[in-house]
Amino acid sequence: MARKPPRWYFSFGSAYSWMAYRDLTTRYPDVAEAIEWIPFWEPNDDHHDDLESSGVQLPYVELSREKYAYVLQDVRRLARERELRMVWPVDRAPDWEVSHLAYLVARDGGCGRQFADAAYRARWEEGRDISSPEVIARIGADLGLDPAALAGARQDPQVRARGLEALNAAYRDGVFGVPYFIDGFQRFWGVDRLPGFVSAVRHRTAAAPAAVR
Repeated sequence: MARKPPRWYFSFGSAYSWMAYRDLTTRYPDVAEAIEWIPFWEPNDDHHDDLESSGVQLPYVELSREKYAYVLQDVRRLARERELRMVWPVDRAPDWEVSHLAYLVARDGGCGRQFADAAYRARWEEGRDISSPEVIARIGADLGLDPAALAGARQDPQVRARGLEALNAAYRDGVFGVPYFIDGFQRFWGVDRLPGFVSAVRHRTAAAPAAVR
């Protein structure tokens, strides 16, 4: 069986994933280019029903008040360490399918990374609601993509089917939170584990030509 490529699961709804994205693309661009990017999000009722019918159960744990307070403090601390300007989102009951399914459409158009950058910036640096189709349409227009296609991605049956495949992949990989990095049998969870993942990927990449020789 062919070895799966190294990959990471990311979410636009996670501040830790946002910081991992920034670290990955600014500190380790070679690894960012070498790995597979897979979106992960909490599905709405339609996708949830499809997953359950396939025997897929994604782990969701609602934050306690105490843990939520800790996350607020921790995220602000990590953002300061990275000198990132952060705006805590005020959106309520966000629909994550709007942005994550739009990412799949943007990736088809060759702008997956650019869309991810714009979506992270919109939510975590500008405080915009990326569950709004209008916001997603604006991002698409700025990238030279079809705004209607991105804004309506969640209503496209083919895109929704691909979104289901991404969530199934997360289930098969045992993903329980983001950011989540995988290289072979090695798993790394959390932004603070990114350097270990980078070392694993670089070590294997460096070893491959030697093995061929």
